[in-house]
Amino acid sequence: MGISKNGEFFYPDLLVTCDDRDRNSAKAVFYPTLIIEVLSPSTEAYNRGGKFARYHQLTSLCEYMLVSSEQVDVEAFRLNERGKWELTSYGEGDLVQLASINFECAIAAIYEDVNFLG
Repeated sequence: MGISKNGEFFYPDLLVTCDDRDRNSAKAVFYPTLIIEVLSPSTEAYNRGGKFARYHQLTSLCEYMLVSSEQVDVEAFRLNERGKWELTSYGEGDLVQLASINFECAIAAIYEDVNFLG
């Protein structure tokens, strides 16, 4: 996925674009609406910090979600009407909302068949 004007690229775990300008791009998405990253101990700090800071530069991005690989925990950062990022956390038994694409599912479905180590 193209991120900045200086040619920087990132490869998120999952992204959704709703922008027609991305239809003709075979190798990159430049206008994502939603980006989802699965956190691991080695990537968590970067996904929360440097990577998210770069993603903030994307004017098309409305929602950034972080999914824990160590426990049932999903964090959704959404751009509000004032242009500020707001955090909503989801845990065991919650219904996770992906507001940017008008979708919701039980958090149990996200973690179906996941066996945590430890």
